[in-house]
Amino acid sequence: MNPSRPPRALAGNLAVIALLLVAAGLLLRLHMGEDWWLAAPLPARRTGALAALCAYLAWCLVLWWRARPRRDEAGSDGEPPLLVVWASQTGFARQLAERSAQSLREGGCKVRLRALDEVDAALLAATRKALFVASTTGEGDPPDHALAFLSRVMKQPAALPHLQYAVLALGDRSYDHYCAFGHQLDDWLRRHGAQPLFDTVEVDNADPAALRHWQQLLGQLGDGNPQADWSAPDYQHWQLCDRKLLNPGSAGGPVFHLHLQPADGPLPQWQAGDIAEIGPRHAPATVERWMQAHGFDPGTTLANGRALRDLLAASRLPDAITASDADALAARLQPLPHREYSIASLPAEGGLQLLLRRQAHADGTPGLASGWLCDHAAIGARIDLRLRENSNFHPPAGDAPLLLIGNGTGIAGLRAHLRARIDAGARRNWLLFGERSHAHDFHFGDELRQWQRDGWIERLDTVFSRDGQAHRYVQDALAAHADVLRQWVGDGATVLVCGSLQGMAPAVDAVIAQALGSERKERLTLERRYRRDVY
Repeated sequence: MNPSRPPRALAGNLAVIALLLVAAGLLLRLHMGEDWWLAAPLPARRTGALAALCAYLAWCLVLWWRARPRRDEAGSDGEPPLLVVWASQTGFARQLAERSAQSLREGGCKVRLRALDEVDAALLAATRKALFVASTTGEGDPPDHALAFLSRVMKQPAALPHLQYAVLALGDRSYDHYCAFGHQLDDWLRRHGAQPLFDTVEVDNADPAALRHWQQLLGQLGDGNPQADWSAPDYQHWQLCDRKLLNPGSAGGPVFHLHLQPADGPLPQWQAGDIAEIGPRHAPATVERWMQAHGFDPGTTLANGRALRDLLAASRLPDAITASDADALAARLQPLPHREYSIASLPAEGGLQLLLRRQAHADGTPGLASGWLCDHAAIGARIDLRLRENSNFHPPAGDAPLLLIGNGTGIAGLRAHLRARIDAGARRNWLLFGERSHAHDFHFGDELRQWQRDGWIERLDTVFSRDGQAHRYVQDALAAHADVLRQWVGDGATVLVCGSLQGMAPAVDAVIAQALGSERKERLTLERRYRRDVY
């Protein structure tokens, strides 16, 4: 039964069932009459006929139940539900799709969950946003149940310019065709006009770091709140060594530069493009107020010797509690979701550097993670941090040209790439950066100008929206330099974009498509020469 069958088809099915029941009733009256047959039917046959009728009615009920409008598909605002689709061979992709759907519902989204073989062209045409969780089996093959979608949908022409989508591709890197089916889906959707919400997330053997990244991206589709980890966080202990406000007097939110070191042991290794995942903490005053409001002494310790206030600082604070003692409460607490930040430095520079803007709520109070890092964490304080490899945004190999585009605190990830290019001796670099004002918001400006004077940055284009320049945003400057863009791409350049998902990234994407043509832009994506790290 097609899950997107319209209500009139259901009404038709019910009408047929009603006619069959009427016919059965008429036949039954004839059957009970004296002239129906020379001998009365055996009771066993009557029982069998009744059982067959009941079985038929039960099957019709099953079909109706599968085709009924689901609770999560209903909506009075006219906006179709977000479609979550799974293609699974062993059940793991289905499990992840169900977790994703639940997370989205908790974030306020209406969700429709389907197996890939239940998806047809009509359902795609009626959908505005879709997530595909796709596993690869064998030597790059799709799961068995997905073959129907390949033959019924993917071989037919489709126009999907209205569809925004994302793919979570599951695979095993030891195979030659790693995550092949997920990329096949992504390629088909792109070729038929669908627009990616964000780049395909590859998961190697259930890699928890990749799954955490997927969870963070899901938060962008709901109410904007980060998603809680599906597995218990395993942070390392770092120390906040320095913190500096970079933009005093700026019209925008305060931007801070942070320097961190491991609390114990040597500095670990990472590459340009990798991510620092921070475990935030509540402000001490917030924890103290909560403990007083719920009758816990601020000095309360747990059976394991840990102070209750330390655990509360890293946990979601419940509005109401049923636990009667501290240890019972501790067993019910859930850790705060982590936050992701681009790393602005390389290990050779002797520490991990972050650049972050302090976010504020409508009432002016700071956001949880940025408030902790920018306001409340004391110099020397413990910071819960773990590194996440972000292979999709690693530096390109060799010394081919590199175009870096970003805005705001996105300069952090781009600065690490420039540092890596300098270490590799690659000089053909073009940086295009935008912010509010040159006087207050040119983050790393002195360093970037020096790198330009030393020949490490061939082109440095900056745009500041409040300064009255000819170009207000980075996309405007990129459009003005379309000839240079085409030249650099023709010379083999890779394009990396880092910064805001809202506004900047889609506008830059549109300029690249206009300057190069949609087909060439898609070839760049498939060749991994156009990549993004946006948030």
